Amino acid sequence: MELDLIREDMKKLLKASRYLHSVGVEEVSHDLALIYGYNINHAKTAGILHDCAKYLSDEELLKACEMYHLPVTEIERECAFLLHAKVGAAFAKSKYGVEDEEILSAIAYHTTGRPAMTLLEKIIFTADYIEPYRKPLPRIEDIRKAAYNDLDLAVYMILENVLNYLSNNNSKIDNLTKETYEYYKKILSIQ
Repeated sequence: MELDLIREDMKKLLKASRYLHSVGVEEVSHDLALIYGYNINHAKTAGILHDCAKYLSDEELLKACEMYHLPVTEIERECAFLLHAKVGAAFAKSKYGVEDEEILSAIAYHTTGRPAMTLLEKIIFTADYIEPYRKPLPRIEDIRKAAYNDLDLAVYMILENVLNYLSNNNSKIDNLTKETYEYYKKILSIQ
């Protein structure tokens, strides 16, 4: 499906603030793809679609996982909002005709990340965090600066922020996020 048509559909489905966020992720994904030599159209497609299932309730997300035969972990069952990523990948394929596995994977892992992410996965994961319409976050300017110079470092810094936030708020933490943090900490040789 053409990007303009996807944008129109996103505008109808998502709250105005979520749509603005999605457009911001698309814009930053474009910029990062340009810098790191990735297919710009693929990056923009993944960017605009990354939250395409964000409008669903927890119950609807769980039902969609059943419908698409998507596995649900214990933490995802408890924190069903995490499922919008994998359901979003399923929607991108079934509703928007996206066949490219890298785009689908970037959508599926944009919330938790995963060890050894592809370039597109890192672009979407990072763009989701640093897009310009997001409310101010700790160290955001440092993370933005890192994103345009060292994507692995930006991913690490985002994961560190997320884990600190979740720990400080006594929130449940997905194991995949912890594993991803440890992976990037190791490859960057951070003590």
